[in-house]
Amino acid sequence: MATAAMTSKQRAYLKGLAMTMDPIFQIGKSSITPEFVKGISEALDKRELIKISVLQNCADDPKELAEIIAERTRSQVVQVIGKKIVLYKEAKENPKIVLPKKK
Repeated sequence: MATAAMTSKQRAYLKGLAMTMDPIFQIGKSSITPEFVKGISEALDKRELIKISVLQNCADDPKELAEIIAERTRSQVVQVIGKKIVLYKEAKENPKIVLPKKK
């Protein structure tokens, strides 16, 4: 992994930020395509934190999808609740989200 593991405090902070967010991507029947991964990667570069909705017609497990997408976009899975995935990737330049410091 390119990024170090998050502390529970940092994860909780990101979960709090994600609660008010709307999903900006949806995973449907075609599951994960290279174009889809590219779109998510670009969105992560701009926003750092994104939410993805897994539609009912997608047969794949949301937790597995989250891991695959995180691996391919070099991001981290913040949480998977039901059919919602929250991913985080720290921006290389000018990060917008400041995580609580590690002890």
